[in-house]
Amino acid sequence: MTTNTPDWAAYVAQMEQVLALELDDARRQELLIQFSRIAAMAQPLMAFALDDRLEVAGVYKA
Repeated sequence: MTTNTPDWAAYVAQMEQVLALELDDARRQELLIQFSRIAAMAQPLMAFALDDRLEVAGVYKA
């Protein structure tokens, strides 16, 4: 399985532009730490192999 590590710094910079935010360096650094933690927590779940025959969940409609 190939793993690719996202460039969180680039992502944060893009989201700053898209959302018209101005983050200082301390907040930006804390966001990078949090994104790295979230990615580490999600890694085991993302690595779990699913059977190709499993049905896809339906779409919720209110």
